[in-house]
Amino acid sequence: MNSSLSPTAILGIIAVYFAVLVLISFLTSRKGNDNESFFLAGRKSPWPLVALGMVGASLSGVTFISVPGAVGAGGANEAFSYMQVVFGYLLGYLFIGVVLLPLYYRLGLTSIYEYLKGRIGPYAYKVGAFYFLLSRVIGASFRLFLVAIVLQEFVTGPLGVPFGVTVAITIALIWLYTFQGGIKTIVYTDTLQTICMLLAAGLTVYFIGQALETDLGGMVELIRNSDYSQMFYFEGGWTDPNNFWKQFFSGALITIVMTGLDQDMMQKNLSMPNLRDAQKNMATFSIVLIFANILFLSLGALLYIYATSVGLAIPEASDQLYPSIALRHLPAGAGVVFVLGLIAAAYSSADSALTALTTSFCVDFLGMNEAVPGGKDDVALAADKRKRLYVHVGFSVLLFFVILAFKTIGDRAVINSLFKAAGYTYGPLLGLFAFGLFTRLRVREVVQIGNFQLPALLLVCLAAPIISMLVDANSAELMLGFEFGFLILAFNGLLTFLGLVALSDFGDFQSIEETNDDGSATGE
Repeated sequence: MNSSLSPTAILGIIAVYFAVLVLISFLTSRKGNDNESFFLAGRKSPWPLVALGMVGASLSGVTFISVPGAVGAGGANEAFSYMQVVFGYLLGYLFIGVVLLPLYYRLGLTSIYEYLKGRIGPYAYKVGAFYFLLSRVIGASFRLFLVAIVLQEFVTGPLGVPFGVTVAITIALIWLYTFQGGIKTIVYTDTLQTICMLLAAGLTVYFIGQALETDLGGMVELIRNSDYSQMFYFEGGWTDPNNFWKQFFSGALITIVMTGLDQDMMQKNLSMPNLRDAQKNMATFSIVLIFANILFLSLGALLYIYATSVGLAIPEASDQLYPSIALRHLPAGAGVVFVLGLIAAAYSSADSALTALTTSFCVDFLGMNEAVPGGKDDVALAADKRKRLYVHVGFSVLLFFVILAFKTIGDRAVINSLFKAAGYTYGPLLGLFAFGLFTRLRVREVVQIGNFQLPALLLVCLAAPIISMLVDANSAELMLGFEFGFLILAFNGLLTFLGLVALSDFGDFQSIEETNDDGSATGE
């Protein structure tokens, strides 16, 4: 490690950083920390801050470390091919802004899965919310696990701190600055963390330029003349994991499902005063995200160029390339900005995930958003607030144990498989929302199997991910080398959609236009 950047110095940097986050939390929550502020910030969030903060939440610690490493690793997302996915994002964001956001605002939702209750029924509501909780718990734990591994290797491990303590401190800090303000605080902390993340990447590029004794124009030429500059892949056909159309449509689907149908990402949009501000936020956010990804891919190319020029061995795990160079080979300033960027990237995703998990459980399973005749009195509101605090602590503890479970497993391939498996749960969400938006059908409550009556919708939503996993695992053999990649989301969603149609009562039609403001059918 760079001799002028000791583990103690890194801990000092982290301590100062979190002191700033806690200060922001205090300032944003002192004038209101009730459930309405926690869930939706009183619907007063300024859209420019939300737009910038969502960039950090979208990139996350995985992107911060893994996207630069993938540039020269070969296989999926090599070189600049990841930009094909990013361009696909734009199509997805257009759908969100034109179709989903108007629906959410018209219904006045706190949890977006409340829509499923009115349109399809209570089973759809609970299944959608459960799949979100499952996906986010595994996803947030995986991202924090990657960051904890880096901190353990370069910071806390050399100081003799056990891994469990590292994880506990990591999660406790998130809880500390989110338990009062919730999304009201997240809007501001995520903005700061996005700025830190982008500055970290930009300054690392600057330090590499200094090490290579070249300026910005020289670095652009180095990238252009390297093996890492190719962006578009049209020649390889559908068996190529970097095929343009495959990547482009995957990006659109990823955006629709993991942003538009994800409570974590949509909660920020719903915290704004009106639909127009939310749509301006999505447009601005999508543009900024393009340039942010170009920055990280350029950083990745320069990391490989630097490693080659000074004769460094490329780590077997490509996501170790950035931390290894920043903390061991570049000047101390590069190590400082890397630590800040890594922490910012991890926490901008994890803190909003913890808030969204708390919100979804409180609203979707504890019914805190249900209307009460005459409104809730002060005693009931205080009880709801206590429940919210308990749920917030509960999810913090759950994340802690899931991360420890990842550490116990030890096998990175197995953990990656678990992370990928969590992604399959977005397929039923895609199918459920597509069924609600684009059909007029109603799903039958139960299906008769022998002497048993089982919930039809639950069977479909359990079967679709399992079938998708089996098909995805064997697609290369069954389909002449074709591999789904992220397109498995579309297949998964299609299976769910077709299953719901097959189990529908075709004599009972209903359209979105025939619903009340709460999403329930007119005349019901």
